Amino acid sequence: MKRLLLACCMLLCSLAAHSSPASPANPADPALTRQVNAFVDLWHADAAHARLAFFDKIAKDGVYIGTDKTERWRRDEFKAWARPHFKRKSAWAFKPLRRNVAFSEDGSIIWFDELLDTQMGICQASGVMRRKGDSFEIVHYQLSMAIPNEVSSQVTRLIRDFEAKDGWKGGPR
Repeated sequence: MKRLLLACCMLLCSLAAHSSPASPANPADPALTRQVNAFVDLWHADAAHARLAFFDKIAKDGVYIGTDKTERWRRDEFKAWARPHFKRKSAWAFKPLRRNVAFSEDGSIIWFDELLDTQMGICQASGVMRRKGDSFEIVHYQLSMAIPNEVSSQVTRLIRDFEAKDGWKGGPR
């Protein structure tokens, strides 16, 4: 009986390991994970060196969500807004500290999350990409500032006070 239970446990563990989604700890396709990492690293480098190729890596129907609650950009809107930043030596520099990559079984849809060192401090981001021929395109990217839980009430108060000011015209786009 013990042998039967042990065999069943081993079989279940084996099945679970083979059916889990791709991740850095258990990549189903390490080559695809390397390609995705190289693509996202190049995308960040494009911004760091103010190369307009940054926008070519975003799908025409892609969305970029920035840290301000008014920032939900379609690619071409984002490109127009960011144009002054890309006239400088560097638009912005995001240095990945950690990235987790996963993908659909056929590798056509990829999703990732990353921890970034930025001019705003440590940020978190998540993205969705799809295959486009031999490359990829970013369909959705969301950037957020990583606020420690211990100071979140102070940050919430600052935001509330800022938004309560007369004349502030911000808000969802």
